[in-house]
Parts: sequence; C-alpha cells; structure tokens
Amino acid sequence: MPTLNWIGKAAVEKHHQDVPYRLLETVPELSCGVKRSGNLIVQGDNLHALKALLPRYAGQVKCIYIDHTGNEGWVYNDNVNSPEIRKWLGAVVGKEGETLDRHDRWLCMMYPRLLLLREFLRDDGSIWISIDDNEHANLKLLMDEIFGQGKFLVSIPWESRYSRSNDAVFSLSHNHILVYASNPNIWKNILNRLPRSEEQAKQYKNPDNDPRGVWRAIPWDAPNIRENLSYPITTPTGKVRLPPSGRCWSRTEAQWLEIVDAGLAYFGKSGDGAPSFKQFLEDSSAIVPNTWWQHEDAGHTDEAKKEISTLFGKDNSFDTPKPERLIQRILHIASNPNDLILDSFLGSGTTVAVAHKMNRRYIGIEMGDHAETHCQTRLKKVVEGEQGGISKAVNWTGGSGFQFFRLSKEPLFTADGQVNTDVTFSQLAEFVWLTETKTGYTGCADSPLLGVFNERAIYLLYNGILGDKDPDKGNVLTPAIFKSLPVFQGQKIIYATAKRGGDSWLKREQIIVKQTPYALGK
Repeated sequence: MPTLNWIGKAAVEKHHQDVPYRLLETVPELSCGVKRSGNLIVQGDNLHALKALLPRYAGQVKCIYIDHTGNEGWVYNDNVNSPEIRKWLGAVVGKEGETLDRHDRWLCMMYPRLLLLREFLRDDGSIWISIDDNEHANLKLLMDEIFGQGKFLVSIPWESRYSRSNDAVFSLSHNHILVYASNPNIWKNILNRLPRSEEQAKQYKNPDNDPRGVWRAIPWDAPNIRENLSYPITTPTGKVRLPPSGRCWSRTEAQWLEIVDAGLAYFGKSGDGAPSFKQFLEDSSAIVPNTWWQHEDAGHTDEAKKEISTLFGKDNSFDTPKPERLIQRILHIASNPNDLILDSFLGSGTTVAVAHKMNRRYIGIEMGDHAETHCQTRLKKVVEGEQGGISKAVNWTGGSGFQFFRLSKEPLFTADGQVNTDVTFSQLAEFVWLTETKTGYTGCADSPLLGVFNERAIYLLYNGILGDKDPDKGNVLTPAIFKSLPVFQGQKIIYATAKRGGDSWLKREQIIVKQTPYALGK
C-alpha cells in the first residue's frame, strides 16, 4: 500500500503513546442544565483531552466529525501557526520542527490525533472529516495508513458556495468530506437513508390510476452480463424481451415472477416495452445518499456565517463555519438518537449544537478560549431553546444539558510512575478497564469487581474501596481480603499493590495478580 512520508513523521508515529493520561476536572459554573445528560465540553489540547477520555469512551463513539477546511481564525488552522502547536512541534519533532512547511506541520499535528480518534469508534462507527484541496490528497493517504484502505467509504464533494468569484481562475464551489468506517460491511447495512425531498417526490405519478398510489418505473436491466440473469421475459402482448446488449436483468427469474405476481410489473404504455417494476412513493420515502451534496440540501457557508453572526454578532464570526444543515445530514446518516458523537476540533460548536438538538449524546473538545466564549455560550442557548439553524426543522424547544471540563494540571501518574495521590477509585478503575480490555468503561465503579470481560472477572483494590485505606488491609491481596470480594466462578484478574499468598492458592482460586501501578501501561 502506498504511504505518505514527510519531515517529522518518525517523531510522531508513536507519540500518542507518550502523552500522559490526565484527569478531567468539572467546571460547575460553566456547566448547564441536566448534569447526567452524558454531554461533555472539554477545554484543552485535544491530544491530551483525547487521551484523558480514552479510558471511559474507547470503542463507544458512533460518529466522529472534524472540520479542517482552512480555518485561519482559530488555533487549529491549516497553517498550524498557533503558538501552542509550534511549541508542541518543537518539543516533539525537535529543532527541525521550527522550520517545517505548512503541510509537514499539519501532518505532524494530525497523525497522533487520528491514531487516538480511531480507538474511540464503535464497530459500527464512522469518521467524517471536512477538508479542502490544500490537504485533501494528504489526508486521504494518511487515513488509508491509519484506518486502512478497506475502511474508506467515500469522498463527498459538498457545494459549500453557490455564488461565483469572477476574479478567480477557477471559482471555488466545494469542499470535500472524507468518510471511513470501522467496519464497512456492518456500516452499509445500518446507515440511515435520507428523506425524499418534495422535488424528488414529484417524479412519482399515477398514469394508470393504481389504487396503491403514485409510483415510478424502475428498469429491470443492470450492467454486465451474467448467464443466470439473462432469461427471456414475455410481455402482456406476447413479445419476448431479452436484456439489452452488454447488460443483464437485475435479479433472478424467480424474483421477476414475484414482481409479476404482486402486480408490480410494467412494460410501458404500449404493454410491450422494456420490463420494469413499480416503486410506490409510500414504500420509498427514504433514499440512498449520493456523493454530490448540493447547497440546497446541505447548506452553504453564507448560511453558516449568518447562523454564527446571529448567535455571536458579526465581529465574533468564524471564517469557515459549517451550516447546521450539513452536520444534521451527516448525523442523520451516521447515527441514531442517544448515540455518542465526538468532535475534537470543535471551533464554534456547530457539531455539538446540532447533536444536542437531534438528541444525540456528544463530546466536544476545543483548545482555546472558544471553548468558553463560543461553544459553552452557544450550547447554553441551545439548552434554553435557541431557534436558529435546524431548530424548527427538528422541533427543538430546549432542554437536557451538558458538563464543562478542563484538563487537570497533574497527570494520572507521577514522574516516577506512581499513581497520583489525587486519583479516585473510579478514575483508576476506568484506566484499569481500558488496560485490560482495550474498551471504554461503562460501569459504576462502586465495587472491587469492575465487571466481566471475555469470561474473566476484573477486580481493583485501591484507595479504600473495601472501607479501609490502610495499604496492608485494603489494597494488598491476601486470602482474607479475597474472601471479602464479590464472588465469581472462573478466571479472575485482580489489580493490587501487592499480594500475600502462595502460588498454589492463586492457581486453585484461578487468580492472576497484576501489581499496580507497574502493570498499567502508562
């Protein structure tokens, strides 16, 4: 498989493994509405934020959307000129990071973040990335390398502009949306089709006054030649029809006879035309998404700018925001109510605002002050019933809520590899579960028994979960402590600071002891 190479790649290929796990600290005064809604806004470097979120949300996200289309006005712009990113490049790539060109810097920034994003997707999940021509080719190769060529679904041209620039060599009218799925074979069977527009519905007529309603004729022939699909079909007038030259019928003869028996066969007004079948409007209210998204259906940048200006005023607008209708279309296709959505380059907050109105759960990450000045402010208005964008189309009247978080200054582990003293049982439980299962933890973390995975019970002894913080009584596995644990018949993985007891006892009880913190991949 062809791969992309650039200056600094070697330095970032495994960098995500060295990023420390930090804790999320809630900011109550910036949170809003229902606390247990499952909706999060995280302020901080998205590389560190993704690593902090991984223990709970690995393998839990249905749809990831990120925007990388020439955002010169915010910290994750395509030129990667922000002081934060330049400082990070200098620390990770070294001195040559200071002289990298725009494309090298952008690729260095994206590589470790995409590696982490991949870990969040469910087996039926997908990732959608808006990108312009500046990095489209590079991103395609990067995604092929990280997600796999076989995970590629489509590159959608979106008509982002409808007006023409007469002073340009070519008037730019589109951006791209690259789409990859964790498992395309699963995903293609569960994607949601789009509602049929009024214009599309006008294609359905009822020339023969069929009592079943309006319909349109769908041709029965298909490309290619296959022997088992090249049978003769007799019209009502007795004429025998064969597939056109170089084509075959679309389905088997038995399936055609089912069409005939159902009264769906159609041969044109004369009764001896090419075979087709009736498709009734009431049976096809939804349509397969196509690969060209016109602005009439998915919105455009002028529409997006007006949405942002209405919310924040013209002086606080973004250069290239995305319209709510575009995000609505993506989330409709790729997710269902209560599914988890992730945007790690949140910008003005459009993704989470739309997700909120569409009753999806969400995580939004933004590095700069925009997390508070735009994202938090916008979502607060959504909770209160803001009526811009898609609100009226989805009957949004307000409700639910979100929590606002910042990253802790101290990581989960200290510099010498010990668990930080501020870490709670539930926080370490999430990390233990991720280490052991490679999936996010969805339990309650109110017992030493965290859960059962692949027929193995996973336990954690830490921080007084047994009611006594004395290390010799609560965090060390002994026969006495073991008897007090929730019972499980089968293999048991127990994380503890130490153990007391012989190997024969451990074998008899089917126990594997893993010593914290040393057994945890930090």
